[in-house]
Amino acid sequence: MHSSCKFLAFYIGAIISLNLAQAETRVASQPAMTLEAVTSSQPRRDGIDIKAGAASLRITALRDDILRVRITLGRSFPEDASWSVLPGPRSKSVDVKTTQDTASVGFRTAALDVRVERTPLRLVVRDLAGNVISADAVGRPTTFRMGGFSVHKTMPGDEHYFGLGDKAGTFDRRNQAYSLWNTDSGTQESIDPIYKSIPFFLGIGGGRSYGLFLDNTWRTWFDFGKQARDSYSFGAEGGPLDYYLIYGANPKQVVEGYAYLTGTHPLPPLWTLGFQQSRYSYMPESQIREIADRMRAEKIPSDVLYLDIDYQDRNRPFTVNPQTFPNFSGLVSDLRKQHFHLVLITDLHIAHAPNQGYAPYDSGEAGNHFVKKADGSEYVGIVWPGPAVFPDFTRAQTRSWWGGLYKDFVQDGVAGFWNDMNEPAVFDGPGKTMPLDNVHRIEEPGFATRTATHSEIHNIVGLENARATYDGLLRLRPDERPFVLTRATFAGGQRYGFTWTGDNSATWNHLRLGTQQLLNLGLSGISFVGDDIGGFNGSPEPDLLTRWIEIGAFNPLYRDHTTKGSLMQEVWVHGPEHEAIRRRYVETRYRLLPYIYTLADESSRTGIPMMRPIFLEFPEVFTPPSNGFGNLDTEFLLGPSLLVAPQPFAETMDDYVVSFPKADWYDFWTGLKAAIPPPEPSIVQISNDIAKNGPGTQYPYRPFIHPTLDTLPVYVRGGSILPLQPLIQSTDETPNGPLELRVYPGQPCSGSLYLDDGHTLRYQHGEFLRQAFTCQSDDNSVRIKFGARQGTYAPWWKTVEVVIYGWPSAQANAKLSSNAAPLQTSYDATQHALHVTIPDVAGEAELRIGD
Repeated sequence: MHSSCKFLAFYIGAIISLNLAQAETRVASQPAMTLEAVTSSQPRRDGIDIKAGAASLRITALRDDILRVRITLGRSFPEDASWSVLPGPRSKSVDVKTTQDTASVGFRTAALDVRVERTPLRLVVRDLAGNVISADAVGRPTTFRMGGFSVHKTMPGDEHYFGLGDKAGTFDRRNQAYSLWNTDSGTQESIDPIYKSIPFFLGIGGGRSYGLFLDNTWRTWFDFGKQARDSYSFGAEGGPLDYYLIYGANPKQVVEGYAYLTGTHPLPPLWTLGFQQSRYSYMPESQIREIADRMRAEKIPSDVLYLDIDYQDRNRPFTVNPQTFPNFSGLVSDLRKQHFHLVLITDLHIAHAPNQGYAPYDSGEAGNHFVKKADGSEYVGIVWPGPAVFPDFTRAQTRSWWGGLYKDFVQDGVAGFWNDMNEPAVFDGPGKTMPLDNVHRIEEPGFATRTATHSEIHNIVGLENARATYDGLLRLRPDERPFVLTRATFAGGQRYGFTWTGDNSATWNHLRLGTQQLLNLGLSGISFVGDDIGGFNGSPEPDLLTRWIEIGAFNPLYRDHTTKGSLMQEVWVHGPEHEAIRRRYVETRYRLLPYIYTLADESSRTGIPMMRPIFLEFPEVFTPPSNGFGNLDTEFLLGPSLLVAPQPFAETMDDYVVSFPKADWYDFWTGLKAAIPPPEPSIVQISNDIAKNGPGTQYPYRPFIHPTLDTLPVYVRGGSILPLQPLIQSTDETPNGPLELRVYPGQPCSGSLYLDDGHTLRYQHGEFLRQAFTCQSDDNSVRIKFGARQGTYAPWWKTVEVVIYGWPSAQANAKLSSNAAPLQTSYDATQHALHVTIPDVAGEAELRIGD
């Protein structure tokens, strides 16, 4: 939804920056308390307690690879409660071995050596081989001032930083500084802060991998060498100094450790992974019906349509405008008959409408559910409906009340909901939010009942708004998976649904920026993410929309969305040539749904993002002698197997370098081998110029001579087994034909498949299908092993078409261990692909192909 013009966003950003600078000046003028030396220490079963003058430190090992560091002024720590870290991990710990000498005190776990140097006090964490993982900066002690704090850590020259959610700017956070304060502002490279605050980052370099999560909801900041080139720092204006250090042998283990602390996504409905069409706004009712009709007539596979705020009566949430949507329940029903799921926006504010018969306000007022001003009166701010009040989501009773407001929409059959403006955004508030001295009431299990100012609660309003919506939908539809899309969130927000990058722009640089933002969101625990395809502000030129739809087909959330007043932005605009290209990529998305849904299952269980930076699968790109990767901020992986390599500057259509991590790679579109890596280095960079030189290159490579609009370079990692399905027009449709297993030989070789009914919670009770595959190959044979299936869900297919790429000739014998009869094969000489159709394999079996 459009929230502000560019000038307003710039103005607000300038005011925020000015206020921050003034605050820093005031803080700098106050006397500070620093941690100078260890004055006493006391071993614990799971760590160590330390006194440092008036301050207290507690370092504990939650796991062998996860440390918690708490520092406070005084002798008692703040309450042990968190909006982000789950109670289970926070309450668990492991036994440690105490260490002590004249220079330091500390302990060891099975993975880490933790030392606190006595004078000056300095925390140093090493792995058991003696490599420094994290160390306080020399000469820059932890400092407390005016209720806030700052911590400085050494910054090795070869270390790189990722995460912090969807912050704009560079993909690598090194040499940048950020403020974390949820803010309704357009996503521009020069604007910070923006919509989300996720105070977690991943540090990688020189063989090191670790993460640091600051569990603090106040306005926080991170500086990765912008102020001091040899150290990074972080801090907050208030609240507890409470952070977690997560060690991993590789970046993937760090991401899994962060997910252990803050949780993972619930498995989404399958339809949320299909194509989604939206704009601000489809209105009146007849227009969205026309869109639905044309999507089906043009055979654009799709599952979701959205309604922005104009469906409401006077922009009041939880209402419908009877003039523009005279048959709303009939509309929802008719769209479902066309196999569309309808998603509605519901902003978090409630119109301030006393004595007007507006039920959400009346019931909220009666339940005392709205945020108060410092004087105890109800806070009223200006938003889309005009004067509005704001639910106090830190109260469990308020969240329950909010969730109940969806009852009528759920009864109508509305499939999902979109929580917007939940930074919270207030048009006439200071800094475009509510006053910092507004009062919230914390009435939440696990917390002491108390009041808190908006300074403490601001960053978690979006988190708790999405939580209220998600929990409410579960209560209203107990056996259905909720779909919640939220703009603002905080660490742990993945537990309640999807997010997107907010109000981007229809420009080529925002197409590039979107990839970086989605990758950093995934590293920050939020896997189910997307951006507004085509750009929200403005109207994309035809080539830009086409390229965005191509790249979006390989993003987790695939939603085309634009603002009021822009040109129409559906797949068919700009003529039949563009429509044909766009349709092909949407169709590819639907054929890949078995692979994509399997990735969603993996992410919901492990926290590993669906959309991955290269280094998550190939951490050696940051290890000598590689020390870098050519297109780290533009190329990405969808799962472990698909490498997507857009042009870094797509508007130019110039030749460009594709960077391949060390593996065999196959062209996804042709099936032909793209590159074979040499022994060293571990990165293969092949440009069109090198390819044209022919004999001068040692890598077999089938180059695209020049980027073309109709081909997005996509490659499959050798050693992958990809499941695909026949084309469908929506996820309601049962595919007609065999399951396809594409085998791309390489070492090692594996794949997997997950399936369930796609919408209920019955998978939690065993109604799913999960199967693993492996393969072994040499020049003349391939053996594919089918693992035994887990779960009770029955598949839709009766046969499986196995396609083996890189096969040298049409001569092949094929035999399935569970079937004595020889199998018929066919050969595609263009793709060098052998096709074998076999009966469905439910148990362990082996398919042998070769001489």
